[in-house]
Amino acid sequence: MIQALQTLLGPDAVSARNEDLTAHSGDKWFASAMPQAVVFPRSSQEVSSVLKYAHAEKIPVTTRGAGVGYVGGCVPLHGGIAMSMMRMNRIKEINPADGVAVVEPGVITGELQEAVRKLGWFYPPDPASLKECSLGGNIASNAGGPRCLKYGVTRHYVLGLEAVLADGTIARVGGRCHKNKTGFDLVGLFVGSEGLLGVVTEATLRILPHPPTRSMISAGFANFGAVAAAVQRILGSGFLPSALEIADKFTLRAAREYLGESVTPKGDAHLLVEIDGHEESVRSELKLLTKLVEEAGAVQIEAAEGEAGCERFWKLRREFSYSLRNTGLIKLNEDIVVPRGQLVQLVEFAEQLQAKHGFPVACFGHAGDGNIHVNVMVPNMDEQPIKERAEAALDELFKFVIATGGAITGEHGIGIAKQRWFADALHPGAMHLHHVLKDALDAEGILNPGKIL
Repeated sequence: MIQALQTLLGPDAVSARNEDLTAHSGDKWFASAMPQAVVFPRSSQEVSSVLKYAHAEKIPVTTRGAGVGYVGGCVPLHGGIAMSMMRMNRIKEINPADGVAVVEPGVITGELQEAVRKLGWFYPPDPASLKECSLGGNIASNAGGPRCLKYGVTRHYVLGLEAVLADGTIARVGGRCHKNKTGFDLVGLFVGSEGLLGVVTEATLRILPHPPTRSMISAGFANFGAVAAAVQRILGSGFLPSALEIADKFTLRAAREYLGESVTPKGDAHLLVEIDGHEESVRSELKLLTKLVEEAGAVQIEAAEGEAGCERFWKLRREFSYSLRNTGLIKLNEDIVVPRGQLVQLVEFAEQLQAKHGFPVACFGHAGDGNIHVNVMVPNMDEQPIKERAEAALDELFKFVIATGGAITGEHGIGIAKQRWFADALHPGAMHLHHVLKDALDAEGILNPGKIL
């Protein structure tokens, strides 16, 4: 296999060295499995040649972006070939006249944002790992982020794709038009498919004019119920912020230990509100929102205007995940979604889980769309009794989410981590459609085997 791959790609694009195999055996989740080879294609033609060979020989292929996922989505469970897309990292075009950027899958999300920002344009999807995650991985998982409330998720910005199917066929779907109803929604078929239906080798992404300015409010509240009520009050008053973020007591405590008291707000719950637009309207909205948040019972309020001030608040938000890791506990990060009116019930349920199973549970995330990161904090996953308790806690969490009409993942995907709840989360007819599509596009089952289905 190694010799065949080196003949196809050249010796510098194929590795069987232990350090490379280990580096491509897992992601941020705790599971891992070693591939037999790692390939580093540089073009869609090279991807096609690898897949033609793998399809003929029935060799598993697991495609990998930057490897910062939380669900084991790029773990090569069945060995075979790990295909890294990180050498395909060119921004091929930024065209403000058409409102598009054309990129390869290995481009880092934050790098595209910076490149279009220099031209006065905006790529809104902003996962917390934007400085290290790749656009190909974002597309595979339909990544979101705090700005989803106003701007939507990755799917809303993918106009066209070039994808290589399991048998090596190269397919271009969609295009560069902002409206396009020509045939089935094949773009949507690949976005969020987690590498099971094809390998994305190019994406045409929608970009927007950058808002001239933005402002933010950071507010501390006495408890989570008060901050959830403030969220409903903001939305019920006719505001549509670009982001509405909340965090609970355990998350704030971890942030204070990691970052210091001076950069974290008072209280046992935190609210971040961001608005953007033209300067006059943003300044007016900021005053109204500040008054509204005060009336909602905030114990501390701080406002920021402009890029530098807002980035200071966002730095705190992005550090929440690292603060939780700093506790020394393993963070089982579950990106569940509940109907927005169920936020208080979710946190109350998380507190019940903590009391029952003995693990701290930290909740923070995107209150505007109900996508809350529920983090079950465990000492380790190597000791069987601890692992079993953690699994029982997660099982109760996902059953609660499904019972409330929620979703078991909002942006991370299913991967390995959420696989056992997948069937319960879908209508039987929808599950049948998943199998039909997988069988049609990957009859030999070589693409990312062992995941979802």
